[in-house]
Amino acid sequence: MTSEQTKTFDLSASFKAYDVRGIVGESITAEIVEAVGAAFIDVLGLEGETVLVGGDMRPSSPEFSQAFAKGAATRGANVQLLDLISTDELYYACGALNAAGATFTASHNPAEYNGIKMSKAGAQPISSESGLKEIQALAEEYLNQGSIPAAATRGQIGVRDVLKDYSEYLRKLVDLSGSRPLKVVVDAGNGMAGLTTPAVLGDKILPGLPFEIIPLYFELDGSFPNHPANPLEPENLRDLQTAVVKHGADIGLAFDGDADRCFVVDEKGDPVSPSAITGMVARREIARAKAAGEETPVIIHNLLTSKAVPELVALDGGRAVRTRVGHSFIKAVMAQESAVFGGEHSAHFYFRDFWNADTGMLAAMHVLAALGEQDGPLSELGRQYEPYVSSGEINSEIEDKAAAVERVRVDFESEDVEIDNMDGSTFTAKDGSWWFNLRPSNTEPFLRLNAEAKDQPTMEKIRDRVLAIVRA
Repeated sequence: MTSEQTKTFDLSASFKAYDVRGIVGESITAEIVEAVGAAFIDVLGLEGETVLVGGDMRPSSPEFSQAFAKGAATRGANVQLLDLISTDELYYACGALNAAGATFTASHNPAEYNGIKMSKAGAQPISSESGLKEIQALAEEYLNQGSIPAAATRGQIGVRDVLKDYSEYLRKLVDLSGSRPLKVVVDAGNGMAGLTTPAVLGDKILPGLPFEIIPLYFELDGSFPNHPANPLEPENLRDLQTAVVKHGADIGLAFDGDADRCFVVDEKGDPVSPSAITGMVARREIARAKAAGEETPVIIHNLLTSKAVPELVALDGGRAVRTRVGHSFIKAVMAQESAVFGGEHSAHFYFRDFWNADTGMLAAMHVLAALGEQDGPLSELGRQYEPYVSSGEINSEIEDKAAAVERVRVDFESEDVEIDNMDGSTFTAKDGSWWFNLRPSNTEPFLRLNAEAKDQPTMEKIRDRVLAIVRA
């Protein structure tokens, strides 16, 4: 954004911890994007290297992709335009081609937004701690001086399609050809899963699988005419739930706008929690790693996933490692531990075989494989992975979040409770009957509560008690 008085650019409104997001025409424009493209090359030392650039179905993404490519080429990088891609397609391309890249998406944000997710070669994440702040500062410098200096040799801009290679790679990781026939409803939310689902699960590019795919909102439309592409909100799952029951389907899949997250509903239309999906996929990945000779495969889970996840991992002979919330933390620990798989309560799923990056489609394929190799319905299969009752995330709008957490601590201090402060404050009953976490939002006046217990009455009692204290 510019200030009319000083004519200086300040990009802090759109540069976040892990990516860039802003309102098109205000905090993110083609001029800004071109400067970011140039700064990306300089900060990562990519002059003379190949850089990959793509975007989602938002109306501004093609223009922004071209602007980023122009800035990158000015600074001497050779750009391959990937055209329409999901975010996990970018990660695939950065990993398989060992090249840095960027994709234009605002994920599940409303239509007026767009943004940039950037990645180093090998799909290594870029965050404010690993280059994003420096990219912001240099882009501001270029904007404020009114021009981007040209490198000695200007880079070339070409075009490359990675959809077929991406689809083939995923199919090699999970063989679905032997599955029993399944009827699968997929809600793409007018997002990028409308492109990737027919390629990976259908017969558009590769031979057909034993699935009948029933499409919901596969038309790529960045105005999101049917519902927001954010399946984390229960109301955005309603069309999928209705369609699964109406068609007598075995499973429903819902993807967010850039298709890096996947949510699952069973044949009754009931959501299967991301924690249950984490447990289900972890079991498969532990078995596969052990078959390949790995003694104790590592599974990563953030501290808001169900305690069923580490229990299941231990039962299957793996080792569970608990982390903070957030993909840069998960990816870093995935790499440190050489973990085979990682899952978050927000339906981000990470795979060692996918360069430690998150991919909703690969997670969906594992769930389809687990369902397809046995005869029971998903509701029965899912129950094995959901022995506890969760509150889901509940937000309370509170200005003094620290004081609210302290009131809760005082209220519980006389009880047999352990408290840890890895990410917010997690209170755990020593008898194992319940736990809850309170986390302050970094960007909003919200205190977030997640609670879990052995049964519904216990969960409701703890939930209501904590909310009463927090909101007092």
